Amino acid sequence: MSFDESFLAELLEALSQSGLEVVLIGNTAAILHGVPVMTQDVDLMIRDQPRLEQKLKQFASAFGVRLTRPYEPTSQVIRAIGRPVTIDFVRALSSRKSFASIRSRAARVRVGKRMVWVASLEDVIAAKEAAGRPKDKATLGILKEAQRVKRALENQKNHRT
Repeated sequence: MSFDESFLAELLEALSQSGLEVVLIGNTAAILHGVPVMTQDVDLMIRDQPRLEQKLKQFASAFGVRLTRPYEPTSQVIRAIGRPVTIDFVRALSSRKSFASIRSRAARVRVGKRMVWVASLEDVIAAKEAAGRPKDKATLGILKEAQRVKRALENQKNHRT
């Protein structure tokens, strides 16, 4: 298991202990789909739920991080800092798709001993297009090409069966 996988496995364990429901989004999701992109953080879409603040505090304690709200009052981002990789929890995406909608198209992926919901490439692309930030625009070509190749391979596989 690589350092990145070890970090994600440890992150998933802390999320599980706290009872938070998340979907992995952003470039980390793309990486788990096999797309060759880089990222400097882990983005998680979080389900708004009863006792969310309490569960976030449990997560912070279990993972050894401090929670901040870097863009208050205009943003819904909750950032976990204090580890080599920053974790951003978001309640809403630029694409305006709901947690339930994103999760309905997500794939379950094993990382270490845990399973995690990973947003579809389509949803990652839609969120990056809607955000329109230069850093998101920079990866869109790679993401779309990976999506095209993935679809072509699926079509090829379906024609064989």
